[in-house]
Amino acid sequence: MAAAAAPAMAAAEVSNKRVTLKRYVTGFPTEDDMEVVTATARLAVPPGSAAAVVKNLYVSCDPYMRSRMSQHEEASYVPDFVPGEVLTTFGVSKVVESGHPGYKPGDLVWGMTGCEEYTLITNPESMFRISHPEFPLSYYTGVLGMPGLTAYVGFFDVAKPKKGEYVFVSAASGAVGQLVGQLAKITGCYVVGSAGSDEKVNLLKTKFGFDDAFNYKKEQDLNAALKRCFPEGIDIYFENVGGAMLDAVLLNMRLRGRVSMCGLISQYNLEQPEGVCNLFTLVAKRIRMEGFIVMDYFGSYGKFEEEMTGYLKEGRITYVEDVAEGIESTPAALIGLFHGRNVGKKLVAVARE
Repeated sequence: MAAAAAPAMAAAEVSNKRVTLKRYVTGFPTEDDMEVVTATARLAVPPGSAAAVVKNLYVSCDPYMRSRMSQHEEASYVPDFVPGEVLTTFGVSKVVESGHPGYKPGDLVWGMTGCEEYTLITNPESMFRISHPEFPLSYYTGVLGMPGLTAYVGFFDVAKPKKGEYVFVSAASGAVGQLVGQLAKITGCYVVGSAGSDEKVNLLKTKFGFDDAFNYKKEQDLNAALKRCFPEGIDIYFENVGGAMLDAVLLNMRLRGRVSMCGLISQYNLEQPEGVCNLFTLVAKRIRMEGFIVMDYFGSYGKFEEEMTGYLKEGRITYVEDVAEGIESTPAALIGLFHGRNVGKKLVAVARE
């Protein structure tokens, strides 16, 4: 019996390519700050454990991951990555083995996983079950996953839009921005977006239905560009960029405008962040500027998923992805975010099923 059981035991261990952080990063990260290593993974959960082993199908590349690549003296809202350990990110996975009563082999889930081929999830209850497998599974790294929920709560819960308001979205062709613009149009708002290439600007106007858009790299005066696009001023600014763009927007906000602070990608690689000069406009124009973290809103996911799948089925929302192939392409894909190389939501296809 023992001899017959040996091959089964051996089959439970497989090769597992994983992406680790080589060293803490200052300034712009490079591919060399990460390393693709080949380890092994056991396709079994520890005896008595409520963990699950998953096969990762898609992993997400998101700007917030840059902050986790540096060492912080004061803890942020997510822990720093650890040199030598696998990077973690949101991903779409298939359960291979489970000691958790709520999950069985073959179940499709999305949530926090490793940048690797197989991951042992010690708290599978943190994963969301995929309810709509009729859509591309990759959508659960984007429009039906964390970026989609970010756009939804950042716009509706934080900015609280009203029909007819003027909305500006920076980094508007990215994973979140493209959705904010479309949700704003569904709400009956006038929407303008900024992006970093003519190709992206064209996408905003032709595919995503923005009323107008501009290439910020071609504008010598951002204040003048915003005045041209918003002669009546801005009611809602969905902030993804920070820096000079935020300063220019503050000068163009309307009375009781709202700034939904989602991210500040222009600042993530600076050793000394840029200051903001025009903050007195918050007082003079009674502007509300509010930051938010999407994890605080995970309780709203079910409501969001049903609403967003409805929009997708009706053709009222469209989504653009930028997919890299193979786990080994993760470092280049992640670095590309900070150079504007992605068009739409950046993700990595680890295994297509």
